[in-house]
Amino acid sequence: MTISRTVCLGFIAVILVGTILLELPFSTSSGNWNSPLVALFTSTSAVCVTGLNVVDPGSHFSFFGQLIIMLLIQVGGLGYMTMNTLLMILLRRKFDLRQKLAIQESFDRPFLQGSRNLIKSIVAITLIFELTATFILIPFFGQQYNFRQATWLALFHSVSAFNNAGFGLFKDNFISYNSSIVINIVIALLIIFGGIGYQVIIEFYLWFINRFKDKRRNFDFSLNYKVVVSTTIFLLIFGTLALFFVEYHNPDTIAGMNFKDKFLAAWFQSVVSRTAGFNTIDIGKMTLEGLLIIMGLMFVGAGPGGTGGGVKVTTFRILSSSTRAVLQGKEEVVLYQREVPIPLILKAIAVIFGSVIAIIAASLAISMMENDFNGIQILFEVISAFATVGLSTGITGALSPISQLVIIVMMYIGRVGVVLLMAAIVGDPKPNVINFPEENLLVG
Repeated sequence: MTISRTVCLGFIAVILVGTILLELPFSTSSGNWNSPLVALFTSTSAVCVTGLNVVDPGSHFSFFGQLIIMLLIQVGGLGYMTMNTLLMILLRRKFDLRQKLAIQESFDRPFLQGSRNLIKSIVAITLIFELTATFILIPFFGQQYNFRQATWLALFHSVSAFNNAGFGLFKDNFISYNSSIVINIVIALLIIFGGIGYQVIIEFYLWFINRFKDKRRNFDFSLNYKVVVSTTIFLLIFGTLALFFVEYHNPDTIAGMNFKDKFLAAWFQSVVSRTAGFNTIDIGKMTLEGLLIIMGLMFVGAGPGGTGGGVKVTTFRILSSSTRAVLQGKEEVVLYQREVPIPLILKAIAVIFGSVIAIIAASLAISMMENDFNGIQILFEVISAFATVGLSTGITGALSPISQLVIIVMMYIGRVGVVLLMAAIVGDPKPNVINFPEENLLVG
């Protein structure tokens, strides 16, 4: 039982527990037994923090069902190893070397010290963001609902947003709130900070403390921080401007809005396209150009170590920098005056290659079974599932049971990661005892 297998099987175990709970009569608003496929799909979508649904969560599930979904989102967002380690801390059990190695692999840490404090910091960050947003949203929802309903709506959507799940309790998601500054700012910020990665947030906090305690001491940000923050800002700006211009004259989305609301809609969809499945416009009525832009943003995804999905912004940045290095005739990849190691470049290539193969295979499988939907709709659904985004053109519930099972598998692969899943299947790599001679071949 390798560490990668432990993580993969841990997610499966949580999904199965969630499926059983969501199948019970007290989880549905009708009081009847839930469909096993609906329960499995919803549990997988919640644990994998995706947000795709075959039913409306707000009307199909009871309060207890919605509570189970929220708890599954929280567990899925924090990750199996984080929850397992937190349980050990609460039980006051000591960490063994295996547990520290698992944390190291889960968060890609180069050292083993401070694992306990790291988990505590992650849980603290999560609670601070979620509770702060909840208290801000309670008065907002309180304008339309009573205090109990407003509190539940605020808490559920705060947890869903920070964990980049995209689950909403409103039938039209956030389309009714497309002009609301509170929703477009608070929910968007939760998604951004949840998807940017815990290590980036912790590093920013350390810089902030250092800034006030010792102003004379320089604080050197890590390469991960610089790459994640700069690439995230670039993608947010690019996505907002691109969606604003391609949807500007679309009467089915933002053409009828004033300038402010158009910009807010473009901003919100730029944020959620890379990580969470909320929407303030009808995705199914977007232009082809808009759908292609969103698919690209979904594929790139969020930062590593966060609650978002996709191939990660660091992978995207490494490959784009590698391409630039080749065009410039250089033999090394440099980012912010730091050379990127060859094994990291190979890992980025493996992530992209494995992701593309998985998306193509799933799209072909669904296309052979579904004749009522075009290729763009199917490809959009598959990328959304793989990138654990949760946006949909509206075809999720209309897919056949087999196609929904394919989407379930894609959500799971996207959450655990292609490389981690392959490592779980193949096993730990064995050291090479033979070095072979090099030989060139034609490329490109």
